[in-house]
Amino acid sequence: MSKYKIAVIVGSLRKDSFNLKLANAIEKLAPSEFTFQQVQIDDLPLYNQDDDIKQAESVKRLKNEIKDAQGLLFVTPEYNRSIPGVLKNAIDNASRPYGQNAWAGKPAGVLGASIGVIGTAMAQQHLRNVLAFLDVPTLAQPEAFIHAKDGLFDESGNIGADSKQFLQSWMDRYVAWVKKHTV
Repeated sequence: MSKYKIAVIVGSLRKDSFNLKLANAIEKLAPSEFTFQQVQIDDLPLYNQDDDIKQAESVKRLKNEIKDAQGLLFVTPEYNRSIPGVLKNAIDNASRPYGQNAWAGKPAGVLGASIGVIGTAMAQQHLRNVLAFLDVPTLAQPEAFIHAKDGLFDESGNIGADSKQFLQSWMDRYVAWVKKHTV
């Protein structure tokens, strides 16, 4: 495959989100054959199994964007030691109804940034548990628990000098992971 389309799911709705900035910056570390599209999750209805028979247009759009991608990139904050509700809602909507899981088989990378020194370690672990159940092969190493502090981003919004080598290494492994799991 010569082109790889990656669906990016940012678990924060905040306009100045560290994780939105991280998603935008880390994409620049990928090779040119990788393109990234952030999927919209702020307009999804709360998941309700009663809606499985007639899914909302926003849910259909999300599922199509996931299906059209060769890989997934989850960039999540940590809320109360877990993933944000908006992210879990997106995951639930796109995995249903039973037997129509849009996530299945898509190789994924998981990372996140937080002002806490352990980054988003707990949220990422919870997300990995959910993704394992949904049959999403997820890059295990290196883990990327990013401490959002001065210097993480430069003035142009790129990854700062102190973090660039580590995050470039992460991206290189992610690229290899997607290529390995793409048919």
